[in-house]
Amino acid sequence: MKKQQWKPGNMLYPLPAVMVSCGREGEKPNIITLAWVGTVCSDPVMVSVSIRPERYSYHIIRETGEFVINLTTKKLAYAADYCGVKSGRDVDKFADLHLTPGKAGKLKAAPLIVESPVNLECKVTEIKELGSHHMFLAKVLAVNVDESYLDEKGKFHLNDTGLLAYSHGEYFTLGEKCGSFGYSVRKKRKK
Repeated sequence: MKKQQWKPGNMLYPLPAVMVSCGREGEKPNIITLAWVGTVCSDPVMVSVSIRPERYSYHIIRETGEFVINLTTKKLAYAADYCGVKSGRDVDKFADLHLTPGKAGKLKAAPLIVESPVNLECKVTEIKELGSHHMFLAKVLAVNVDESYLDEKGKFHLNDTGLLAYSHGEYFTLGEKCGSFGYSVRKKRKK
């Protein structure tokens, strides 16, 4: 296989396409779509989001120290794209998209998006100014899940929600399952 070497670039795909909601008390809340989002730690539970300082949501999150990561689905693909290309300086994204801001249980002003199947309430612990983007490290204070994806035993079926991914400028839903954690070393049952 022949390879070409390119200049350094961000080619780590696919990524989750999430809508991050934020707000200041007494003002309209905002939503920004981000793909530069990740898990940082499991104990304590921490995530990161990277945002350009010129983005409207950047200053809200920096000032309030809180935000909500709202997972997106195929049904939310249009809204996710809109919230990534329109500025909250100019439009009310919740109103324009008919999305419902819900009250977060652990945060003061950042709302969750009711239509999202999973909402992670986050409190900023550190901001790393890295260059074009600043990384907000945050503790996850609470996770809210849509009860319609719980089975009769209370198990949450996240993969049934139609999660959205972003890859090289395009949105995709998750594809066919090809394994599960540990399947490569799992002992086969005797018949």
